Amino acid sequence: MNIDETGIGCVKNSSSSASSGRNGIYLPGIEERRIRKWRKMIGVGGSDWKHYVRRKPLVVKRRIRKGIPDCLRGLVWQLISGSRDLLLMNPGVYEQLVIYETSASELDIIRDISRTFPTHVFFQQRHGPGQRSLYNVLKAYSVYDRDVGYVQGMGFLAGLLLLYMSEEDAFWLLVALLKGAVHSPMEGLYQVGLPLVQKYLSQFEQLVKEKFPKLGEHFSEEMVNPSMYASQWFITVFSYSFPFPLALRIWDVFLYEGVKVVFQVGLALLGYCHDELIKLPFEKLVPALKNFPEDAMNPDVLLPMAFSIKVSRRLLELEEEHKKRNQGMLQQSTSSAKQKR
Repeated sequence: MNIDETGIGCVKNSSSSASSGRNGIYLPGIEERRIRKWRKMIGVGGSDWKHYVRRKPLVVKRRIRKGIPDCLRGLVWQLISGSRDLLLMNPGVYEQLVIYETSASELDIIRDISRTFPTHVFFQQRHGPGQRSLYNVLKAYSVYDRDVGYVQGMGFLAGLLLLYMSEEDAFWLLVALLKGAVHSPMEGLYQVGLPLVQKYLSQFEQLVKEKFPKLGEHFSEEMVNPSMYASQWFITVFSYSFPFPLALRIWDVFLYEGVKVVFQVGLALLGYCHDELIKLPFEKLVPALKNFPEDAMNPDVLLPMAFSIKVSRRLLELEEEHKKRNQGMLQQSTSSAKQKR
């Protein structure tokens, strides 16, 4: 069963090529075999997971890219993110944060909760179970990391997690993401000035110019930059306005492979719509970049395109360039300060 953007369970799951035939007809036999493979890979309560990943990393990567079975998604997300280990190492901490601590962000969280997945039945009821759980997770994190506190985009991350796991599990997965239990920390997405967002957008702009030179030139001529359309891709990892079947498949890969998949999916979207986008003037271009056609949102079409776009090595190079620029700016600032003395 899959959960769509309205919260209604769907037996037919078009988000996974492994669960449907070439004509899109749901094939329960194939889905059942797929789930059995995953259960064997995971073991009871995740007991075999780490051993299987060490033995067959390419098999795990391939299966995750095909889509994690919905009934196992919550558990697998916890295993691949490292959040299960954090939970076991910190018994009682979440309860302490929720019940006994106070947060300076409580009013902001309450104000924003109704804006998080407003059409999803789990979060629609004012002060209902979904909104209460979301409030608790966000309040707990704002206390756990007072330097970051609470920023609105966090609600979409926490909300998506709560559809697949308990409050405490969702909290520790949020911690794992922002503090970097497995991949690079994401807290810079929400710190003052959004430093990580700025870095990612700069890197994305460079990749667009390199992968799609004509489109990159068109964007420059029309004075369109990624901050006008791609910020939410990074801040919410496509959970803000993208169809749930696609967002879930992206999250499967994101939690296992890291932020590179956000770059890959963004580039794949631009590549898919390249010929249309390159014809549009500014006033039509920006809306088009925020509202891609339905056929571009098909996970079984878009994700293979995304995975074919190689970005890992180039992102490492761009990261080094970013560090050197920052070091140069710091040295210049230090030198200027000394001269003033």
